[in-house]
Amino acid sequence: MNKVFLIGNLTRDPELTETSSGVAICRFAIAVNRNYTSGGERQTDFFNCTAWRGLGENVARYAKKGNKVAVVGSVELRNYEDSQGVRRTAVDINCNDVEFLTPRSQSGDSGYEADIPSSASQSHGERRSSKPALQSFDDDGDIPF
Repeated sequence: MNKVFLIGNLTRDPELTETSSGVAICRFAIAVNRNYTSGGERQTDFFNCTAWRGLGENVARYAKKGNKVAVVGSVELRNYEDSQGVRRTAVDINCNDVEFLTPRSQSGDSGYEADIPSSASQSHGERRSSKPALQSFDDDGDIPF
C-alpha cells in the first residue's frame, strides 16, 4: 500500500498549468515539521505535491503561500540527473485529497468563504445571517438527570 498523510504549510503559491491534452495540473510544495528536534532545532521536510483536474483547480484558487493544508496521496520517486551529471532522486506526492486548514480569518483574500446568494424573498438586497439566532432559556440550576 502506498498512502501518505501530511500536514504542512505551503512554501509558495500554487502553480496551475495544463497538460497538452487540457488536463489541469497544480504543483505546490509544503513544509512539514517533524515531532523531534536535532540539537535543539526542529527539523522540517519539504515535499513537492501535484494535484490534478478539479482538485488542482481548487488548490490553485483557494490556497496561497503560508496556508496550512492536509494532503492525502501517494509517494512517487523520480530519478534524474542534475546539471553536473549527478544522479538524484526526488520524492513527489501525487495528491488524492487536499484539505484547507488555515482559518478563514487568517487566510486573508484566499476566497475560502464564498458569497451566499441572496434569496428572492429578501427585500432591498438584505441577506439572511448565516448563523442561527441564539435563544435564551430559563435555567433553574437543576440537572435533568
